[in-house]
Amino acid sequence: MRGQGLLSWSPGGGLTPVPASEGPLLVADSWLVRDGRVRAYDRHRERFLRACGECGGPGPRRLTEFWQDVTAALPRTGEWFPRVELAAGARELRLRLRPAPPLGTEIRLWAVGRTDPRTAPRRKGPDLDVLAEVRARAIDAGAQEAVLVGPSGEVLESPTAGVLWWEDDTLCLPPPALPVLPSVTTALILERAGQLGVHVDRRERTVAELDGREVWAVNALHGIRPVTGWAGEDLKAGEAVRAAEWREWLEGLEGLGERLPGE
Repeated sequence: MRGQGLLSWSPGGGLTPVPASEGPLLVADSWLVRDGRVRAYDRHRERFLRACGECGGPGPRRLTEFWQDVTAALPRTGEWFPRVELAAGARELRLRLRPAPPLGTEIRLWAVGRTDPRTAPRRKGPDLDVLAEVRARAIDAGAQEAVLVGPSGEVLESPTAGVLWWEDDTLCLPPPALPVLPSVTTALILERAGQLGVHVDRRERTVAELDGREVWAVNALHGIRPVTGWAGEDLKAGEAVRAAEWREWLEGLEGLGERLPGE
C-alpha cells in the first residue's frame, strides 16, 4: 500500500485508504523518506508514541502495531514527507502519505517576532492550523517563515523548525524552560557538537539580538537551512560560514540512517 493519500488504522485491519479529511489533531509527526531511508526514524517513533501516551492515546501494544504497519506502508523509492496522526475525538490513528515538497538549502525569516499562539507548544499536532496561518503571514511579508517569540520577546522557534544561532564559536539555542518543541534534528546537531567539542549554550535572545549572526532553521524535512535574509525589520543575515559543512554531515546521516525493511 504505497500510494498517496490518507490511511486510517484499525487493530487487525491495518491501514486502509479513506477520503481525504482535515480536523483537529492531538499528535502529529513527520519526516523525510528518501529512497527507503529515514534519518533518525527511531527518534520520530519515540516522540510520537510518547506524545500519544501523554494525551490518552491508544496503549503501547496498539501503537506498536500501528507503527509496524506504517513502516510497511512507507514508499521505498522517491522522496516523501509522510505524517502520522492521532486525531482528536475518536483518537483515530492515521498515516498521511505525501510527496516531499521541494527541499531548500537556505531560508528567509520574518524578523517581526510573532507572539507564540500555540496551546500545546511541546507537542506537535494541536496547533498546526494556527501555525500555518502565522507562516502564511510571513510569506505575505516576503519571508518563508516567521519567528515565534515568548512574552518578553525571547526567540523560541519557527512554525516548522527549530532556531539555532552562533555567537562567536558557541552554538546557541533557547533555554529548555521555554516552550519549544523537542526537535529530533536539533538533538542530532547537539550530539555532534558534543562529539566535536563545540561549546553549546542555551541563551535567551530577542530577534533583534540575532542581527548579524549566523542563524539556522533546522527540521526533519530540509535539514539545516542558514538564514540568508530577514524581512520586516532592518536586520542583517550573518555569513553562513559553518552551515555548509554541518549540512553535508547531516545529509550524510541519511545514507547511514535506518533503511526501511522490504526494499
